[in-house]
Amino acid sequence: MNPPAVLPDFTAWEWALAALAALGIGISKSGLPGVSLLHVVLFAHLFPGLRSTGVVLPMLIVGDLGAVLLFRRHARWPYVLKTLPPALVGVALGWLTMRTWPTLAWNPIIGAIVLLLALLQLLRNSKPNLLAQVPHSHAFAWLMGLIAGITTMVANAAGPVMALYLLAVALPKDAFVGTAAWFFLLINLLKVPFSLQLGFILPQTLLFNLLLVPLIVAGLFAGRALVTRIPQKTFDTLILLFAIAASIKLIAF
Repeated sequence: MNPPAVLPDFTAWEWALAALAALGIGISKSGLPGVSLLHVVLFAHLFPGLRSTGVVLPMLIVGDLGAVLLFRRHARWPYVLKTLPPALVGVALGWLTMRTWPTLAWNPIIGAIVLLLALLQLLRNSKPNLLAQVPHSHAFAWLMGLIAGITTMVANAAGPVMALYLLAVALPKDAFVGTAAWFFLLINLLKVPFSLQLGFILPQTLLFNLLLVPLIVAGLFAGRALVTRIPQKTFDTLILLFAIAASIKLIAF
């Protein structure tokens, strides 16, 4: 793989898309995780192929650090500790798959999984007593953690997966964001050696990341402001709608 130029040779429009995606990272990390579809799609357009996963990873870590600082007191650690070990297994499986089948089309697979999980949550919303204990079981946590690990490694698309898990266990919105912040900070840090080995993180891409940090920070504060103003029921509905929209987008494209 030939290293890119010091900075991408983007048009003004492409730089605007990159700025919008960076703002979306901040908002998704501290307010609405479903907005993560925005930066996944935009950066995949700007950096086609698997390379976008490594280009975006340092920016995700910046967003995670900011979200942890803003919501660290609200994290529910039992949910982090339940899902982190299987997520690491999923990261390793995703890395192995990327090395073995670098052209495998993951987006439709991830989209189908997210859509199935979203439909199950809709079913539970209509019949609250149906499968009431399943979301709190270790088996469910391991399954969701494994799926999140694979999807975050191959497409940085675990946001909707973890959002549906935290929605299923009925976390309040501040605890939802705080728990997701710690989970993604830890799992994204653990992804760094895998992305380095694949050659997806380079000094040149780090300079590109650095330029976009102020927009990520701005998005973090915008996301926190959104969370404080959105009622819990509206928050839960938006998470579900974003997940369904993300799944359809991933399946269709």
